[in-house]
Amino acid sequence: MTTDHSSSDSSGKRIRLQGKRPGILLLFFGSAAFTGYTPFASGTAGSACALALYWFIPWMHFWPVLLLISILFFALGVPVAETMERYYGNDPSEVVLDEVVGMWLALLFVPLQWYWALLSFLIFRAFDIVKPPPARQFDRMNGGLGIMLDDVAAGIYANIIVQILILLFSSQSLILS
Repeated sequence: MTTDHSSSDSSGKRIRLQGKRPGILLLFFGSAAFTGYTPFASGTAGSACALALYWFIPWMHFWPVLLLISILFFALGVPVAETMERYYGNDPSEVVLDEVVGMWLALLFVPLQWYWALLSFLIFRAFDIVKPPPARQFDRMNGGLGIMLDDVAAGIYANIIVQILILLFSSQSLILS
């Protein structure tokens, strides 16, 4: 059985969709434990979910584990995002698995201190909103790959900025001591 629903494309034009509702496990995974269904700022909620998972699951603090999980979630996220896009429309706000992967990439190699984690979160959200190239071009792509890639780019950008700040602050502490 298919369901008809309306959605908007990137230009705001209403489009008509037909698709079978994805299963509950796919919705749970693609929406990062349903944080994608928050009534506003679902991307921020998904990023906060990723940060909480990172902070409270000790084995995620090891960079090889975090990198491997990020790659795995990216690989699984592409078809999940594509399936959810067929149901909800172009780059649906319900899909926040892309924010989870991007946030984890922003945290990669970052010291486990609350202020670096918070700074990574804030810078990631800024890059995810602004979408500097090539993130903007990825965001314009249709399908699961486009949904996932713009947040991967934002996560990498955020990580680079945070790593520079870590180097600057650690070199200043060496100079002052």
